[in-house]
Amino acid sequence: MNFTRRTFLQSTAVTATAAITLPRCLAGEKSKPANKNPLAGEVGITTSSLSGHVVSRPTKSKFTLLELPRILRDELDMRVIDLNTSTLASEEPAYLDKVRAAADKAGCVLTNLKLNQRGLDMNSRDKDVRDKALAIYKKSIDAAARLGLKWARPLPLKPKPDMAIHVASYRELADYAAERNIQMLIENYGWMESDPDSVPKLVKAIDRNVAVSPDTGNWKDNTVRYKGLAAAFPLAVSCDFKARKLGPKGEHELYDLKRCFEVGWKTGFQGPWCLEHANSNRKVLFRELAMLRDMLRGWMKDANSS
Repeated sequence: MNFTRRTFLQSTAVTATAAITLPRCLAGEKSKPANKNPLAGEVGITTSSLSGHVVSRPTKSKFTLLELPRILRDELDMRVIDLNTSTLASEEPAYLDKVRAAADKAGCVLTNLKLNQRGLDMNSRDKDVRDKALAIYKKSIDAAARLGLKWARPLPLKPKPDMAIHVASYRELADYAAERNIQMLIENYGWMESDPDSVPKLVKAIDRNVAVSPDTGNWKDNTVRYKGLAAAFPLAVSCDFKARKLGPKGEHELYDLKRCFEVGWKTGFQGPWCLEHANSNRKVLFRELAMLRDMLRGWMKDANSS
């Protein structure tokens, strides 16, 4: 599949509109895949998978974010990169321009920026604390716009927030992001993990410029997992396809990876599937990422032919 940053940004505007059209999805009706989605069928990576491997200065065994697009294409045959603030060496414009240029040169597409700064609380009852968090998040949204991204996601916290404050803060970010052609994402994490309906309820409450990036791994248990994914996937524009410990042939005892895929596929979600999987050994990590990539590609091929 050939796509460019321009076609990605143009087509995801259609997906974004579909993502906040709630009544049909919440009623349980099967949604259709977004038209002209250039990332349908794509398997990519979240840069959190490369924690400990991506560094600000290259070494013999480690590489920089500027090198990642070429490595991703040459060694893993993937093009989609979901970024994390922890892997950005800087948010200065000159550096961000280099990251964007490296992705373009390698034929990669940068899609999302996960705002994972620690110690921030946009849900605080203390206005100064809340305003500080929102200011830092807005600076990262500016960085996402500079990078040519379509989405950004603030970090959910573990304690369940005061929903009035949480929704108001999300709306403030959504409005700020919309002016920069960025859409905010919701990911099931922290307080959301025990409630299978937490994702669509939050999307409905925010009710503007927001879509979903389900994480297959972030659920309290399997009782919640598949119900939660079934509720979240109809609103999804991307997916963190997370795997924990893998066996030598891709065995995954903690939860059923194929079932997670099938839940999403049946709602009409077709990608991008961004792999989130870690291993301190780069050789093993890349072998396991390739294994997960091939699993997803095989499942999609079978689903399309059935």
